[in-house]
Amino acid sequence: MTTNRGLEGRTALVTGGAGGIGAASALALLRDGAAVVLMGRRREALETARRELLAQVPGGTVAINVGDACREADVQAALRQAWDLERRLDIVVATVGGGGFRPMLIHDTASLMAELELNIASAFLAIRHASPLMAPQGGAIVCISSNAARMTCRWLSAYCAAKAGLEAFVRAAAEELAGCGIRVNAVRPGLTRSGATGPMFDNPAMLDKFVAQMPLGRAGEPDDIASAVRYLAGPESGWVTGQSIAVDGGSELRGNPILDETVAAVYGEAALHAVLAGRIPDAA
Repeated sequence: MTTNRGLEGRTALVTGGAGGIGAASALALLRDGAAVVLMGRRREALETARRELLAQVPGGTVAINVGDACREADVQAALRQAWDLERRLDIVVATVGGGGFRPMLIHDTASLMAELELNIASAFLAIRHASPLMAPQGGAIVCISSNAARMTCRWLSAYCAAKAGLEAFVRAAAEELAGCGIRVNAVRPGLTRSGATGPMFDNPAMLDKFVAQMPLGRAGEPDDIASAVRYLAGPESGWVTGQSIAVDGGSELRGNPILDETVAAVYGEAALHAVLAGRIPDAA
């Protein structure tokens, strides 16, 4: 494969680096010459991702950092490791996030705040502590959002709120950091194959409901998202900041499916009927 090596000499940190989108994003950066640190909580998964990346880009620079993207000290250590590769930090890709189907009436404050922390605080820590390292030469930060930030998805209230909050934070951070040459953007995927979404891809009936809402007729693959990450991380997007780019097969033109059967499978038919009637289920 011909590469333009447009990121030669630059260094990057990818949080969630062993995940589908994280590893694909790291590969896109690595192919164009960046040195990459993969951060994640599981060493074995990170080592596997590193081997696979180097098999595709022999001679590339890939380091790993075992840590939790929601722990401040861990994030600082990973960022410092990336900076140490070339004595500079140019790119941060914050992919950590997620959520689960849970009716709002079954949430409590703790479960709501857990999703906000996972999706917003993980990005905040990366941006907050990357900025001083990037400021001398500028840089690009890319967060992974979701089309749930823009489209209501029934039974995903906490996740929708978290991703909407993430995008608001991206815009605010982009404004504050523009003066030191740091750009902050997000990619907003539709349903994309990953470890977390694997069960949805393994369920044809559920997958078909999502694909029916995608004009381009298929669900996403990690490389689809990585291409947008690479654009926002590189010099080609040098006049782009504070944006969230939808990469979703066109699903925002339609909407998200309603998956009542998922809630029934997890919480039971009685709980589903209760929340549809506006009542808190007995077992909640």
